[in-house]
Amino acid sequence: MATPLQLSTLGHRIRHQRTAHGFTLDELGALVGIAGSQLSLIENGKREPKLSVLQAIATATGTDVTDLLSTEPPNRRAALELDLERAQRSPVFRRLGVAPVKVTKTMSDETIEGILALHRELERRERESIATPEEARRANTELRLRMREQNNYLPDIEKLAEKKLKAAGHSTGALTHRTVSIMAEQLGFELIYASDLPHSARSVTDLENGRIYLPPASIPGGHGLRSMALQAMAHRLLGHTPPTDYADFLQQRLEINYYAACCLMPETASVAFLAQAKKDRNLAVEDFRDAFGVTHEAAAMRMTNLLTQHLGIPLHFLRVDGAGAINRVYENDGLPLPMDVTGSVEGQVVCRRFAARSAFAEQNRTTEHYQYTDTPGGTFWCSSQTGSTTEGEFSITVGVPFDDARWFRGRETPKRAASTCPDEACCRRPDADLTERWKGKAWPSARVHMQMFSPLPRGMFPGVDDGEVYAFLDRHA
Repeated sequence: MATPLQLSTLGHRIRHQRTAHGFTLDELGALVGIAGSQLSLIENGKREPKLSVLQAIATATGTDVTDLLSTEPPNRRAALELDLERAQRSPVFRRLGVAPVKVTKTMSDETIEGILALHRELERRERESIATPEEARRANTELRLRMREQNNYLPDIEKLAEKKLKAAGHSTGALTHRTVSIMAEQLGFELIYASDLPHSARSVTDLENGRIYLPPASIPGGHGLRSMALQAMAHRLLGHTPPTDYADFLQQRLEINYYAACCLMPETASVAFLAQAKKDRNLAVEDFRDAFGVTHEAAAMRMTNLLTQHLGIPLHFLRVDGAGAINRVYENDGLPLPMDVTGSVEGQVVCRRFAARSAFAEQNRTTEHYQYTDTPGGTFWCSSQTGSTTEGEFSITVGVPFDDARWFRGRETPKRAASTCPDEACCRRPDADLTERWKGKAWPSARVHMQMFSPLPRGMFPGVDDGEVYAFLDRHA
């Protein structure tokens, strides 16, 4: 069954052939054995013709059936009419409750273009305003739960990455900047390092001139640039179009991050490495990290893609800031996580007893912090590594259920904690004696996070200043 737009396109192509050969509706109808009124319905996209009728029309107009069935409009006027029909079928327009504009022969192309411009502006404003904080949290939660069902594993992207690595001549070891440059060249792009990138963009791709602009490395050989370049390439390789809503934006961001991780830590080599480490009962994030020359966070996150899918190990991943708030999360092992009424986890504060927070108290932070934690969801073993940025401290945690700790280095740790969160008596309710001593006598000055006052990033690419980007490209074109 053809869609309304497909029928409209077909109708336009039939009308184009009919008028080009000088036939009236009745004249062509007589040649193909149907009434002119029936042919009119076909041309207006109101009726789907039989194949025999299409063949007869093709014969009468000296064309091919395949030409009639083409999805391309036959001329500019038809393209405008089809674009308008498509716009008037959109949910954004239908919600207005306004009657659609009926195109007539006397209506000029300029009039249709003006109406289309209004539709595009309406859709642009809708995209800008659609991602309220509540909607953004809901979209993020839906994506997290969907990836959990898939073991955080995307086989098509895994295969694509291995194919592109092979084409660039990469086989083993850490992925070099040179190989990343070759991968860009094979896609038709040149990597250029620019010190004046827009503040709101990590990279900018010039589609017209085949350039990917990246920031210069803060240190020689900065590994983060490999990931940025791969992410920029991924948009093209995965056929991304400008995001239609915030959920689409999040999905695209996940996919480009996933592709970069697959290139930096290829599936075949990574699974072989992890499988051997499991066999040796010596799984460790730091070993995986060092083997492929990536960050601790990247290695930990990559484990979430591979450990369940290939080694049958459920696990959780947490990136937590110095205040205990979750910045990034994945779990499929039943770890009890704090969440709001919408089911959102990001931004929530984890229990003080979790390794993700107790790791901050370690004197020696050069090594991983190992800990067992008893929770209402069972006992979990965790490995946490702390770090710091200009924005403050953070910790990266990978953990597994008690029974799976036997595969990991650090399982012998004597450190153990007990958490009863979300029971507030666990770590959120102040000590009774201290409360009695200090209640009404303390007046702290709160550290207010700026994001509390920041609206959700707006725009087609949320948070990106289009004006800055265009000015940058114009300077470098």
